[in-house]
Amino acid sequence: MGEQSLGDSKKTGKTAKKVAAKKVTATRKAVAGGKPPAVKKAVPVGKAEVKPAAQESRTALVRRARRINRELAAVYPYAHPELDFENPFQLLVATVLSAQTTDLRVNQTTPALFAKYPTPEDLAAANPDEVEEILRPCGFFRAKTRSVIGLSKALAEDFGGEVPGRLEDLVKLPGVGRKTAFVVLGNAFGRPGITVDTHFQRLVRRWQWTDETDPDKIEAAVGALFPKGEWTDLSHHVIWHGRRICHARKPACGACPIAPLCPAYGEGETDPEKANKLLKYEKGGFPGQRLKPPQAYLDAGGKPAAPLGAV
Repeated sequence: MGEQSLGDSKKTGKTAKKVAAKKVTATRKAVAGGKPPAVKKAVPVGKAEVKPAAQESRTALVRRARRINRELAAVYPYAHPELDFENPFQLLVATVLSAQTTDLRVNQTTPALFAKYPTPEDLAAANPDEVEEILRPCGFFRAKTRSVIGLSKALAEDFGGEVPGRLEDLVKLPGVGRKTAFVVLGNAFGRPGITVDTHFQRLVRRWQWTDETDPDKIEAAVGALFPKGEWTDLSHHVIWHGRRICHARKPACGACPIAPLCPAYGEGETDPEKANKLLKYEKGGFPGQRLKPPQAYLDAGGKPAAPLGAV
């Protein structure tokens, strides 16, 4: 019995040596050919190391997604809508104007618009040429002028000059889709909604929360991962992260607080010093997008943006 075990042990040892020798040979050939073996570097989260599995179970996906949201909530505790507004009408118009431009440019443009046309009735009766001139800095100003005047007329004629608080009513307004409607519902009425903008789409696909490309299907897939009450804040966290760190062309992976949870880690700059130079807005030491941001943002070190035309 003992001799048989000893023989088996020797055979196992020889097999292990052969396997090790093959690995060394393969490595030497790769290096000689100018192709060193790939080495995956893990990034720690605290003391733990987290790597999303290639084939996650539904439960694992939900846990990872919710952990990402918790981590982002800690990074952006002051996350908020980045459009300046004082009432639902202003938020609705500003959101429509934000298509194909930055929230900063909208915030720099709307003060003049709302000063001249403070109510839906005022904007509904406005001269389109005058509105176009105000909205010119936002881009696509002719189409946007038609939309904001059209939705203002609809509000004045069909809703008594008030912005409706129901999704089915909002999406009937000119220029208003589900994304715009959820921005208004979540931030003006406190009703949960997921805002699927370009940043949101990019990040949830990078994180492999969904492989859908249609915004409505993305909304449904991501919404199923979280309690409904978290949808609005989740949208803020994801969008803020996309604007500040996880950029479209060159994400700042080396400065990302959720890198260990991200299957796409390494698509961007992983060197911490170089990654830090890619950070935008308050994360990079620059002003934010709002001219009048919430006090919580200012208390956290955020800087307000400058008005249009300011040096």
